Amino acid sequence: MKRILIAGMHHESNSFNPITCSEKDFRVIYGEDIYQNLSKNDSVSGIIETLREEGYELIPTVFARAVPNGEVDYDFYHKVKAEIIARAIAAQKEAPIDAITLSLHGSMRIKKLGDAEGYLLKELRNLFPKIPIFSALDMHATMTRSMHNNCDGFVGYKCAPHTDCFETGVHAAEMTIAALENSREVKSAWVRVPILVAGEQSSTSVEPMISLIKALRECEKKDKIMAASYLMGFPWSDNEDSSVAVYVVTDGDLELAQKEAIKLAKLLWSRRHEFDFLTETYDEKKALDVAFEAVKEGKLPIYLSDSGDNPTAGSTSDCTNFLRLIMNDKRTVKLSKPVIYGGIYDPIAVRACENNVGKEITLTFGGKFDTITSKPITAIGVVKAYIKGWSRMGSVKSDLVLFNSCGVDIVISEAHVGFTDPSMFNDLGVNPSTVEIIVCKLGYLTHKHNMIAKRSILALTKGCTNEELKAIDYKKVRRPIFPLDDDFEYNAFNNLIIKE
Repeated sequence: MKRILIAGMHHESNSFNPITCSEKDFRVIYGEDIYQNLSKNDSVSGIIETLREEGYELIPTVFARAVPNGEVDYDFYHKVKAEIIARAIAAQKEAPIDAITLSLHGSMRIKKLGDAEGYLLKELRNLFPKIPIFSALDMHATMTRSMHNNCDGFVGYKCAPHTDCFETGVHAAEMTIAALENSREVKSAWVRVPILVAGEQSSTSVEPMISLIKALRECEKKDKIMAASYLMGFPWSDNEDSSVAVYVVTDGDLELAQKEAIKLAKLLWSRRHEFDFLTETYDEKKALDVAFEAVKEGKLPIYLSDSGDNPTAGSTSDCTNFLRLIMNDKRTVKLSKPVIYGGIYDPIAVRACENNVGKEITLTFGGKFDTITSKPITAIGVVKAYIKGWSRMGSVKSDLVLFNSCGVDIVISEAHVGFTDPSMFNDLGVNPSTVEIIVCKLGYLTHKHNMIAKRSILALTKGCTNEELKAIDYKKVRRPIFPLDDDFEYNAFNNLIIKE
C-alpha cells in the first residue's frame, strides 16, 4: 500500500496590520485528530476523502489554521514546520513515503522570514527529492520562486467566495494519484501578471472573472492539462512577491504548460480594467445615507460592509471610525431595532463586561491595535449578553459580548475572529432577519449573510484592508504594477518564470 504524507497551513497575512499572529490565534490539529475535525468545505477534507477512497495509507502530520491577521510569529511558524518535518522523518523510518499532498493558503507570511509555504516546501523537497509533491491553494495565493521550485504542481480555488475548497482538495489528490499510478512526469509553468486586485473586485459571479474562470475550465479539458489556476494574490501584503499568477500543470509537456499559461496571462491582462466591486459601493458617509434611505423602502435587513477593517482579509478588526459615525448619527436611535454591528476585537473590553450582563456601564473599546486609523470609543451602554468560548466552523474559541449604546448592538470579541456567520448574532440574542441595518467588518458578504440580506452596500472605510489600493503606501511591491501604474507594456512571455 502506497503511503502519502498530508499537512495543512492556512493563513492570509496582512503586512499593514501591526498585530503579530501567534499560537493563541491558531487552531492546530495534530496527527489522526484531523479525522474528527473535518469540515465539508475544506481542501483538507477533499484530499483525505479522495486518497482514502483509493486505498492509500495516509500519514497526517499537522494542520494549522487561523483567521487572517498580521504576519505570523517567527517562532510559532518554526514550531509548526519542525513538527511536520519531525513526523515526516519518523514516518519515513517506518516505511518509505511515496508522495506528499498539502493543503496550503499561499499568502502566509512570517515575521523576519517571508513566505511560509516556500520554506516548508523547500525543506520537504530536501528531505524527499524524488517523490511527487502537490498542493491545493487558496485563490488569493501569492506565488513565489521557492514555492514554484519545490512543488510538482498546484491547483487553486476557482470560486470567490470560496465554495469549492473541497473540490480543490480532490483535484490536488487526483494529481497525486495520477503521478503515482500512471508514472506521469509532471511539468508546470508559472507566468507573473503584475496586477494587484482586491478580492472584493474579483468575485467569480461577475465579469471579468466569469470569463476568466471559464477559460481555466476550458483549458483543463485539453489533453495532458492536469490543472490551470488564476492565483489572484493578496494586495494587503507589501512584499516583492505580490502579484497575480497564472499556473498550469501538465502531464509531461512543459512546452504545453508554458504555452497555455502565457495565453491565460494575456487574457487576464487584457481584462485588467474591468475589475470592479460586486456590490454597490460608496464612501462611508454616503453609504450610511443610502442605507437609511433604503430603510424607508421596507426591504430589510440592509447590510453594510465596513470593508477597510475586514478581519477575514487580515485587518485588526478594531477600527472605530465607521462605528462612531453610526453611533453619532441621530437617525440611528430612530430605527425600530438597534443596528447590529459586528464587530470590534478588544480582549480588555470583553473582560470588563464579563460580570456586568444587564448592567449599564461606561466602556472604552476599539482603537487599541490600529492606532493610526482610529481612536478608542468611550460610551455609556448596557451589556446585553456574554458568551464564553463561542466558536463556529473550527475557529478558535472566543468570548463574545453584546454591548448596546446609542442605538447600536455592538459585538465585541475576545479573540481575533471573523464576523462571517449570522449565527453569531442569534447566539447573542438578536435575530438579524428582524432588524433594519446590519454592519459587518467584511468585503463581499459570505453566503450565509447573503441569504438574509435584502440589500448589500460596501462602505469604503479606512483600515488595514483599505479597498482603494492606490491610496496604500506600498514600499516593497515591485513596480510597475497595475493599478498603481497603468502606463507600461506587459509581455507575458517575458514574465514566464523558469524553475531553477
